[in-house]
Amino acid sequence: MKEPFIDMRLWRQFAAVAQELHFGRAAQRLHMTQPPLTQAIAGLERTLGLQLFDRTKRRVQLTPAGAALLPQVLDLLDRAQALPAQARAAAAGEVGRLRLAFVSTAGFGLLPQWVRGFRAQWPGVRLELIEATGDVQLQALARGDIDAGLLLHTPGQAPPTLQSLCVAQEPLVLAMPDRHPLAQLPVLHLQDVLPEPLVIFPRSILPSLHDAIFALYHGAGREPVVAQEAIQMQTIVNLVSADLGLAWVPASVQQFQRPGVVYRQLGDKPAVSPVCETSLVWAGSAAPPALPALPALARWIDHVGQQVGADSAKG
Repeated sequence: MKEPFIDMRLWRQFAAVAQELHFGRAAQRLHMTQPPLTQAIAGLERTLGLQLFDRTKRRVQLTPAGAALLPQVLDLLDRAQALPAQARAAAAGEVGRLRLAFVSTAGFGLLPQWVRGFRAQWPGVRLELIEATGDVQLQALARGDIDAGLLLHTPGQAPPTLQSLCVAQEPLVLAMPDRHPLAQLPVLHLQDVLPEPLVIFPRSILPSLHDAIFALYHGAGREPVVAQEAIQMQTIVNLVSADLGLAWVPASVQQFQRPGVVYRQLGDKPAVSPVCETSLVWAGSAAPPALPALPALARWIDHVGQQVGADSAKG
């Protein structure tokens, strides 16, 4: 049997009488006269098929059924009153869910500080983090499996089909075994490293950055000697520690301190090391409720990214 629909106005009237335990005071509180209020409560009791109040000439008391109902009615009224603010918060991106993918390099410096700032500023948004390479992120965005991503690429090479905001920029540095002869040089130059074998990520996951590294070698008249490919930056650094070769990695990866590995910057003037950007990207045609907050959020990430870049430059 389908329960009858009860207008919110009747619940407000019931709550007023239940709290005042006096029909006259409840009527004043509701800005109405007493007879219509008395009739409304009697009608509510008929609809429910039970008595909510025990009435005498001297007093009004809640029945056990009325007393059990009151907390739930008060909660219903509170939630109904909160609905307009919740709707505005959803429209502003202050509540909801945000599924964010990120490349592993973001986890070294940018992401932990960013997540803390995000949760402090948008406590009503449930943040779901997914680590994924750039190619996997693009596929997930196309399917609608994620809402936004932190991608790595060379400057100006964010996917043109997506909305994007650059949130960090940093140079590449060389990871090398600490026992390697080049690690002992006071100043390291490009010509020193060109003959050395490389551990590098596949072009499919970071095409623009892969091409930038190859262009650096080709511009110096050399073909890179690729000793091993690996997907995750942590794996690349671990393979460097196994003496498989040198590796070009973003400066923030220096925070991953692997025994047996040192990080070095080139001393060439002007600087010749490739530069990479981290961008926040999303599909503008299908913005989820949380995405209106992203431009302001990106400014926070940008601030964090500049701090990370400054710290990396010092390292």
